[in-house]
Amino acid sequence: MRHVRDRRGGSGLNAGMDIPTAPPPQSTMPSVMPPFLIARPAQQTAPLVFASPHSGQNYSPEFQRSARLDANGLRRSEDSFVDELFGLAPSYGAPLIAATFPRAYCDPNREAWELDPAMFDDPLPAWVNTTSARVGAGLGTIARVVASGETIYRGKLRFSDAAERIHTCWEPYHLGLSALIDATRQQFGACLLIDCHSMPGPGCSGRSAVPDAPDFVLGDAHGTTCSARVTRRVEAVLTGFGYRVRRNDPYAGGYVTRHYGRPREHVHALQIEIARSLYMNEARFERAASFAAVRQHLGALAADLAASARELLAG
Repeated sequence: MRHVRDRRGGSGLNAGMDIPTAPPPQSTMPSVMPPFLIARPAQQTAPLVFASPHSGQNYSPEFQRSARLDANGLRRSEDSFVDELFGLAPSYGAPLIAATFPRAYCDPNREAWELDPAMFDDPLPAWVNTTSARVGAGLGTIARVVASGETIYRGKLRFSDAAERIHTCWEPYHLGLSALIDATRQQFGACLLIDCHSMPGPGCSGRSAVPDAPDFVLGDAHGTTCSARVTRRVEAVLTGFGYRVRRNDPYAGGYVTRHYGRPREHVHALQIEIARSLYMNEARFERAASFAAVRQHLGALAADLAASARELLAG
């Protein structure tokens, strides 16, 4: 996919972004923003790529009209502000890609065609994956429910609706992410992908409070998607800030981590889940007073990885 520099200025993730030269077809897909944005350093100096697939907030009016949930209900699947939390990564020589479309609309952390046949008026093609555990839970590529379990839609969809979302959201996002990974590996000989997510805090959306609940969960699919040295280094940096860190429980890594994390091919992938209670008010979808401190800590993590990634990935 060819890109041009967005010269509109401003601050935050939108500043200095690359945007697709050809906008996606006009449809129920969010029509104002491109499907992803990339914040690039002036020069990439580290074999690092950061990704935020679930922080998109571009809810189109058409999508909202099709939903039985209000705006806040739809946002329960969203990793709110995660792109901003990792927004300092380009300052340390690493690009950051972020989806602009909401996870509730199309989920790029799934296979392209994980679909629930019960959601559709017409039959699905035989090649569609209708039997995965994620589909069974209502959380396929086109989700049936939000993360807290409430049903999204008033009525049934058409398969053409799902295909359009996949072609205009899922595919461009993965083309953009793949291009960053390939370019990084070509330049440095290896690439470390940090896939950035957030998780509901204890007591939110019906979750019971758990003693010693983790602040961060690191997912490397039980040691298969990245070097153990990477996981240990990230764990050490975060625990050094006083955070409680757990590995692979309950999040061992989703589609992105498992699909791109191929250490034998010199691509390592680590998923990071952040407890939302650390940095936001989950009920009001607002940044908390602690937001700036968490962002600075994650900036320090990016700086540390930028300095150590070549050594961590060696061999």
